Amino acid sequence: MILNVYTSLLLLFLVNSMWTRTVRQVYDDLGPDHWSRYTSECPQECFCPPSFPNALYCDNKGLKEIPPIPARIWYLYLQNNQIETISEKPFVNATYLRWINLNKNKITNSGIESGVLSKLKRLLYLFLEENELEEVPAPLPVGLEQLRLARNKISRIPEGVFSHLENLTMLDLHQNSLLDSALQSDTFQGLNNLMQLNIAKNSLKKMPLSIPANTLQLFLDNNSIEVIPENYFSAIPKVTFLRLNYNKLSDDGIPPNGFNVSSILDLQLSHNQLTKIPPINAHLEHLHLDHNKIKSVNGTQICPVSIALEEDYGYYGNIPRLRYLRLDGNEIQPPIPLDIMICFRLLQAVVI
Repeated sequence: MILNVYTSLLLLFLVNSMWTRTVRQVYDDLGPDHWSRYTSECPQECFCPPSFPNALYCDNKGLKEIPPIPARIWYLYLQNNQIETISEKPFVNATYLRWINLNKNKITNSGIESGVLSKLKRLLYLFLEENELEEVPAPLPVGLEQLRLARNKISRIPEGVFSHLENLTMLDLHQNSLLDSALQSDTFQGLNNLMQLNIAKNSLKKMPLSIPANTLQLFLDNNSIEVIPENYFSAIPKVTFLRLNYNKLSDDGIPPNGFNVSSILDLQLSHNQLTKIPPINAHLEHLHLDHNKIKSVNGTQICPVSIALEEDYGYYGNIPRLRYLRLDGNEIQPPIPLDIMICFRLLQAVVI
C-alpha cells in the first residue's frame, strides 16, 4: 500500500522531469542560426532564455495584458503582474502550451473570454492563484492535470465544470469562500483520477459530499467542521493523508471507528476540541493531536491491537506502525505512559 502511494506521487515529479529533458533535447538540436529567430519572436516585455527555448518569462513586469505568445512556447510565466483579462488573441499561435502561471494578478471571471481556456488543447497545468475569481472558470481544457485556484474569492462551482477533466490529479481550492451549499453531490463528478483535493481555509461546516474515490490526499484544515459522518471514508478507500487541523471536532462528532481506516497513514487533528484519542488503525504512521483538550493517555485503550497479542507474536505480528505522535498543547503531564511504548514499538518521536 505504502509503495503504491509513493509511486503515484513520484509519478507527478517524473512527468515534470521528462518535460524538462525533452525541452533540453530540443535545445541541443538547435544551431546558432535558430537563436536569432527565437529572439525576434520574443515579446519585448518578456525574457526568452536561449538555454530554455520553450519557456517564456513575463513575470514581475507590471503587465496589464498578456502579450502575443510565440508558437514554440510550452511554459508561460505571467505571475506577479496587473493582468485583468484572458482573451483569445494572445494565444492564437500558442497551440503547444503545457503550463501557464497567472498567479498574483487581477483576473476576474468576467475578464476571461468565453471558451478561451478550453481551446488550449494541450494545457496540463493552470495556475490562477491570488486573483479576483468568484467562481471556478469554465469551460476548462479537457487534458488538464493540475488546477490551482487558491486564494481567490470563489464561492461558486458551476455545475459540470469538472465533468470532463478525467486527467486532473490535483485540485487546489484552498483559502476561498466556499460554503457547504457550493459542494453538491455531483460537484466533483468526472474527476476519476484525482489524487489531491485541497479545500482548506474555506467556510465549510460539514465534510464535503462525494469526494472522488481515488483521492489520496484530502486537506480540510481551517474550516468549521464539527462532525464526521458514519462510514464517510468507505467512499474514498485510498485516502492516505488526511488533514483536519483547526476545525471544531469534538468526541461526539466522531463515530466510534471514524478514523479506524486502514488506508490512512497520516492523520492530522490538531487544534480541535477532542478530550480523548479516537480509535486508530494499526497502519497509521503519523498522528497529530496537539492543541486539543486531552487530559490523559491510556496506551492499552488506544492500542489498535491487543497488547497481549503483541507479546505473543512480537515483530512478526500485526503490530501498530505508528512512528510519530504529537500531543503537545493538551493537558497531559509527562512522563509518557509505559503502555504507549509497549503498544507502539515503532515510535520514533513523541511530542508531549
